[in-house]
Amino acid sequence: MAGQQFQYDDSGNTFFYFLTSFVGLIVIPATYYLWPRDQNAEQLRLKSLRRVHGRCLWYRLRLMKSQQSIVPTLKKAALLFGWAVFLLLAYKVSKLDREYQEYNPYEVLNLDPGASLSEIKKQYRVLSLKFHPDKGGDEATFMRIAKAYAALTNEQSRQNWEMYGNPDGPGATSFGIALPAWIVDQKNSMLVLLVYGLAFMVILPVVVGTWWYRSIRYSGDQILINTTQLFMHFMYKTPNMNMKRLAMVLTAAFEFDPRSNKEATIRPTDNIEVPQLIRELGNINVKKKEPPFCYPYSLKARVLVLAHLARMEVSEDLEEDQRFVVRKSPALLQEMVNVGCQLTMMANSRGGFHAPRLVSIENCMKLTQMIVQGLQESKSPLLQLPHFEEEHLRYCISKKYKVRSLQDLVSLKDSDRRSMLRFLGEEKYDEVMAVLGSFPHITMETKLQVLDDEDSNNITAGSIVTVTVTLTRKRMAEVFEKEQEATPCPGEEAANTEEGQGDLNKTKTKVWQNKSKGAKKTAKSKKKKLTKKKATPAPAKAKQANGNVAGNEVVAAAAAAAAAKEEEEEGSDKASESDEGEANKDSPSERDEESDKQSDTEVDEIAGDDEEQEWEALQQSIQRRERALLETKSKVTHPVYSLYFPEEKQEWWWLYIADRREQTLVSMPYHVCTLKDTEEVELKFPAPSKTGNYQYSVILRSDSYLGLDQIKPLKLEVHEAKAMLDNHPQWDIPDTEEEDEEQEDSDGIEESEDDDEDND
Repeated sequence: MAGQQFQYDDSGNTFFYFLTSFVGLIVIPATYYLWPRDQNAEQLRLKSLRRVHGRCLWYRLRLMKSQQSIVPTLKKAALLFGWAVFLLLAYKVSKLDREYQEYNPYEVLNLDPGASLSEIKKQYRVLSLKFHPDKGGDEATFMRIAKAYAALTNEQSRQNWEMYGNPDGPGATSFGIALPAWIVDQKNSMLVLLVYGLAFMVILPVVVGTWWYRSIRYSGDQILINTTQLFMHFMYKTPNMNMKRLAMVLTAAFEFDPRSNKEATIRPTDNIEVPQLIRELGNINVKKKEPPFCYPYSLKARVLVLAHLARMEVSEDLEEDQRFVVRKSPALLQEMVNVGCQLTMMANSRGGFHAPRLVSIENCMKLTQMIVQGLQESKSPLLQLPHFEEEHLRYCISKKYKVRSLQDLVSLKDSDRRSMLRFLGEEKYDEVMAVLGSFPHITMETKLQVLDDEDSNNITAGSIVTVTVTLTRKRMAEVFEKEQEATPCPGEEAANTEEGQGDLNKTKTKVWQNKSKGAKKTAKSKKKKLTKKKATPAPAKAKQANGNVAGNEVVAAAAAAAAAKEEEEEGSDKASESDEGEANKDSPSERDEESDKQSDTEVDEIAGDDEEQEWEALQQSIQRRERALLETKSKVTHPVYSLYFPEEKQEWWWLYIADRREQTLVSMPYHVCTLKDTEEVELKFPAPSKTGNYQYSVILRSDSYLGLDQIKPLKLEVHEAKAMLDNHPQWDIPDTEEEDEEQEDSDGIEESEDDDEDND
């Protein structure tokens, strides 16, 4: 009976198979993920951004990094070395002898399968003369030939070969272990045990423990949890936080403490350079003894942030530290916004403490803009543009131009703009206009509704209100190009006015065109009239007097009267024998009733169309939400123009609804990170519990630019919630249906009893 044999690979062949597979599993995925991307593509992208972003700090640092970095070269060298090892092992494996192959005696004798016995004997005779040891042949080869001859001529050997693949009968199944035999040799047992213990009992636990210890210190946004707790403490303690206090809380983050973050550094020269900056900056609350604001790392980070906002020059060592602090600040301020939202939600749900004021959260957003642009709060947004200095602003804010914002600069005529910016040369002016043209111009459209409700436009107390905001981004260049095209010459204006007057005269003569435009208004007015009970049918003249819809109803009534007269004449021609009573059927009151019936059918058709449109809109919104959940959009939108920010930053926005009178958030800020051209965002919030009119604001704030924020009013009219119906019509079942169901049940019972009797 066949058995099983487990043995280590003494020859080393199996181990090479294992080693080749192992190296391939590492090299192939590593090449896909780690191979440096095309450097030419990055160089082309930077080249395309050079005209606009050439003066930005992040752009110059990126160019220097791409020229000096040797990391891509090292990656390529390591991956190429791995591929060389893999190919060498594959070549080694291909040259190994196949130890486990199917035994075929026909191949040994160089015969075709199914050869006759005479052919086998003849071939054996020829090969034995050639390979017999007495004739000087190879003994091993002759033994294989003899074994093959016996397998094909001996009946028992032939049956064994056909059944088991071996002329000697079934053999033991052999399994090779892909490890060399010297690993389990008794001489090497202590060394192997030491290596196993070191790998699995020391190195592996240390690596896993280090990774776990580092990961539990950070939140999902890679912010230290201690920093989040620090922000929550101070925002709870100071609900109304001004800009100076906010800068102190920001720079107290543990990301800037060398004990918590190895990237942060405290240099010996800080004791000399930081006090100099403090004297230049002035009052920055140095003497405040409240921890952690009095700690050296917090004081240094605060000084570096304020120096960045003031655009002051610092030494090379401090400049490196300043770039680190400035690079970390936007993510920390975003975390402060999230903390403020969490405290607001807790205060609204639980109560017991004051939520952070709206001004505190908005100051976080403003400080983000200031840090990205390197500007103080009181400075002009025009200083975001290149070649603009403080002394140049007097040309802009003069009585002639009164330019105080980017929008004012865009709205100027090209000749006035050139005259105002005459202190710039031609090249500098072109650069300023190129940068200004790259700035974003956002149009915001809002739609207010209550989803999953019968009347989506009726807002009741306590209902969930959905504000759908559609954001459309365009470049400033497109805006002032359209404005220049829209401003015609004086001659063109005169021609356009004449054409306009001619068109107006045409439209006045064509009264029938107004009928289709005012159809909806007439339908609405008729719907209101139909809701009221009529004591007596009103004549046609009264109907004309009551309808003030710019002549539309008058035309409709006249048309109806003319049609009625034509019908009357046709009726009189066809039926001359009718009496006076029958002729009185076409009286004005009856014509009014017929017109009312027609208006009823028109109103029903319009209502049906409205319902279909609402249903289609609902289905489209559901499909849109499903697609938004499934697809993942890239957060790479548009690079921000920032002269003093050390890292390339993408253009993102905050969108939220606020009650500016009460200084509270109505909906939580939504961080729009995927706005390239058009983005649709849904903001949801519960309607107030009391009925009345409310005035809210939909606010869009940039996290990168100053002076581009938008505020749009949102009026909310809250009605009283509908009372719950105890007896809804859908639960009213007629008595006839109940009787039919009872009759069917009784018939079913009788049939089952009859079946039982038949079976008995």
